Amino acid sequence: MPVRMTQIGLGVLLALTLGLAVSCGSKSAADVTKSQTSSKAMNDSKKPSAEELRSKLDPLQFAVTQQCGTEPPFRNAYWDNHKPGIYVDVISGKPLFSSLDKFDSGSGWPSFTKPVNGQEVVEKQDASHGMARTEVRSKEADSHLGHVFTDGPGPNGLRYCINSASLKFIPVEKMEEAGYGAQLGPFVKAGLIKPKATGSSTASVEASSSTQKTETAILAGGCFWGMEEILRKIPGIIETTVGYSGGDFPNPDYKLVCTGRTGHAEAVRIVFDPAKITYEQVLGYFFRMHDPTTLNQQHNDIGSQYRSAIFYTTEEQKATAEKVKAQVDKSGKWKRPIVTEITKAKQFYVAEDYHQKYLEKNPHGYNCHVLRD
Repeated sequence: MPVRMTQIGLGVLLALTLGLAVSCGSKSAADVTKSQTSSKAMNDSKKPSAEELRSKLDPLQFAVTQQCGTEPPFRNAYWDNHKPGIYVDVISGKPLFSSLDKFDSGSGWPSFTKPVNGQEVVEKQDASHGMARTEVRSKEADSHLGHVFTDGPGPNGLRYCINSASLKFIPVEKMEEAGYGAQLGPFVKAGLIKPKATGSSTASVEASSSTQKTETAILAGGCFWGMEEILRKIPGIIETTVGYSGGDFPNPDYKLVCTGRTGHAEAVRIVFDPAKITYEQVLGYFFRMHDPTTLNQQHNDIGSQYRSAIFYTTEEQKATAEKVKAQVDKSGKWKRPIVTEITKAKQFYVAEDYHQKYLEKNPHGYNCHVLRD
């Protein structure tokens, strides 16, 4: 079985190690003056006092934005949010990040490739805890947001790792009502919303039906690298995340899963738009991208962690999976019986960051998956 290891992003590893109470370095007088001057230039208003902020924010929001705290990974509001919309400063309401630039880094915090407007965020060097990092703060409210790292998937190679507690999410269908109509252009261009047929010259829009509902599928069929590389390119699939599913061992990591003793399979969690692709169609692709007749094996990958499995999340998914499996079994495309297990989904554990979109980042990496006719 091939060894598949690479270096974990330093920012993720350090942040996970430090946990809940990571704090940034203290500000210099020059930093404070610069921040205050920038804020005054925008609206000539002063930053609220600590007392005002304590009354406005909950304890975690205050600790993160005012004391440079860090919320727990995987236990915060927006790390797994897949809805379209914008993320604004929890204090000032200024637009900071967009769902169009959000990606699943596997770190357990919301991650973005860039800010909505670079002028609304400022960066400063953070030398706390004996490491060199780049802190990200909001310009107007001077709130601690998180840090930016150079291991992102975008063209600039950046990953803005942001605390949910420093943000407020505005869903796309509420943006105009909330006063963010000027930010709707990119969502129109992406086809996520459409102009209202009113003849008005304003930016009035309505959310398309495809933004109102998503569905999740969890599938296992050997090495999750190859599966994700195929799945993420299929029209109608919104997001893919690789991880571990089907076992009872809590919080498994890659090394433990490789032993075959945790009961987990390498799996892909797929968020898709059922208005564009049905669950049945997703399963159709699934049975084409791996060999569903080999028990606990895909090519050179051997072990129960490489088994073929459909982890259903609803009874409707179970019925569809059983129907599709029976159809594939009777199709004659495979000379041996289909051994794919169909079982109720248990907790899905997100795999380490270096596994996410691995073949996108390493196009010549190990892959044993092809999409058959």
